[in-house]
Amino acid sequence: MRKSGNFSDSQAALFARDEVPRFPEKLARQPSYIRDHRARLRERFLLGGADALPDYELLELVLFRAIPRRDVKPLARHLIEVFGDFNRVISAPVARLQEVSGVGEAVVAEIKIVEAAAHRLSRSRVLQRQVVSSWDALLDYCHTTMAHRETEQFRVLYLDRKNVLVADEAQAQGTVDHVPVYPREVVKRALELNASALILVHNHPSGDPTPSAADIDMTAQIQTAAEALGLVLHDHLVIGKSTELSFRAQGLI
Repeated sequence: MRKSGNFSDSQAALFARDEVPRFPEKLARQPSYIRDHRARLRERFLLGGADALPDYELLELVLFRAIPRRDVKPLARHLIEVFGDFNRVISAPVARLQEVSGVGEAVVAEIKIVEAAAHRLSRSRVLQRQVVSSWDALLDYCHTTMAHRETEQFRVLYLDRKNVLVADEAQAQGTVDHVPVYPREVVKRALELNASALILVHNHPSGDPTPSAADIDMTAQIQTAAEALGLVLHDHLVIGKSTELSFRAQGLI
């Protein structure tokens, strides 16, 4: 393996799209203004939490590890401008993130680690718990995982006889305004999991949770297929950007 100073070619590849150190570590220290800014930002976060920081500064904290020796404020601001807010940056598809100048593998990895942590935390609050007693947590989970997606996703929450959530599965991915759903596959999977009931969930990237005629028709088909096999369809939730619509609450089930 060919080396240049203390930095190998294989190490350079890791920084190919973010930042390639040109000097040994001892000579490539952070400028004092960057060190001081990062220290102040971390202190404000530790004292006041996320509410003490605007979206771009919270994103800066995420980018610190990916780009250790460069001012990340311009990139953080640009990402917010491109995607709209912190949540949409974190939820953005990898391909879209990589289209942004200055975003390489290290930046994508840090962003997606935050997204995965958020999903795992919110999921832990609902999985293996009775849905009736954790309905607010369930709604929070659905919003965390789906509200900021740029394309439609269809998920099915499978419940046992005590209405405990036993599985949460993404059944299909779609476009900005359509997702293909196959009722037979939905109920078939319920039988495989020995589930007794299910809740359908999908998002509307437009932000408006009003169901379309296709949404209503698809729900009726799944309800018919479920009832034929002794399964209960509790609800179909449509997730918008800041609110959701319940088919049951609207009298559509």
